[in-house]
Amino acid sequence: MPATIRDVAKRAGVGVATVSRVLNNSGLVSERARQTVMQAVAELNYVPNPTARRLSLGKTFTVAVIVPFFTRPSFVERLRGIDSVFADSRYDMIVFNVESVQKRDKYLAEVPRPDRADGVIVVTLTPNDTQAQAFKTSGVPVVLVDTHHTELPSVMEDSVLGGRIATGHLIELGHRKIAYVSDVLDDVFSATAASLYRFKGYQQALEVAGIELRDDYLKHGRHSRAEAHRCALELFALPDPPTAVFAASDTQAIGVMEAARDAGLRVPDDVSVIGYDDLDVAGYLELTTVRQSLFESGQRGAQLLLNAIDGQLIEPVRESIPVELIVRKSCRRIEDAA
Repeated sequence: MPATIRDVAKRAGVGVATVSRVLNNSGLVSERARQTVMQAVAELNYVPNPTARRLSLGKTFTVAVIVPFFTRPSFVERLRGIDSVFADSRYDMIVFNVESVQKRDKYLAEVPRPDRADGVIVVTLTPNDTQAQAFKTSGVPVVLVDTHHTELPSVMEDSVLGGRIATGHLIELGHRKIAYVSDVLDDVFSATAASLYRFKGYQQALEVAGIELRDDYLKHGRHSRAEAHRCALELFALPDPPTAVFAASDTQAIGVMEAARDAGLRVPDDVSVIGYDDLDVAGYLELTTVRQSLFESGQRGAQLLLNAIDGQLIEPVRESIPVELIVRKSCRRIEDAA
């Protein structure tokens, strides 16, 4: 039979409580007793029962990540960043994939509980005031990534700035007919309203340049290449089509580029296209885009959560991840267009 903690205590000549303190790295044990216990552990090849250990410490040694549509490229990158931190910690990571409003509400209500996780990261989904208060009442630390709430620590890139940068780049290239393709702006899964924030940046850049905002240049749909393709075809069929398109993600920008090809247009000769995210495929397609540090934002969110679990994070902090314009070959000056 496998050795028990009582066997270790008997071999070491100490009480069970002393063995427990040694195994849990308590400072309330003398060095001599510690060495004696660890020698007994080695001689008996004792392996602590993880369930019993968790119960004795009042911890699950599990962290939960609640994320929508985690197979999408941008979410995969954030999850990779989160996992890179927890892989080197004592915590196991469980991912809860949200694909409906019902699942969102269920997980936000049920996952942040002391018996389920020692900490929770919520990616993209913005909790309402009631949910945020419930998180705080649960006593389980919660960190937001790619969204924010005033009562919770968060890590998020500046989408308004990113929208201004993308649109401003097209304006600098001489474009005045600039369309915007994105998720539905009030969709609960539209990246914490990142599409809305990028739209605000788009609006601001047009206003500064004295360019009228045209409703027929605004197209929104479900987040996918196919929907972006459909939206772009509608733009290109207009009597006065845009000369440039700002897509709220690289995935949607790819759909726009495919639609341009199907409409007999050349990128960038006939229409310029700019995306957002800087996914790996963007470089292959020579897509000009706004880079947000997806991997790094996941890393920083995980680090904040570990700090919160250890009691090092008291006040809600809001960290902003920088954005950067990455210029490639999908945009060109309007006067150079063929």
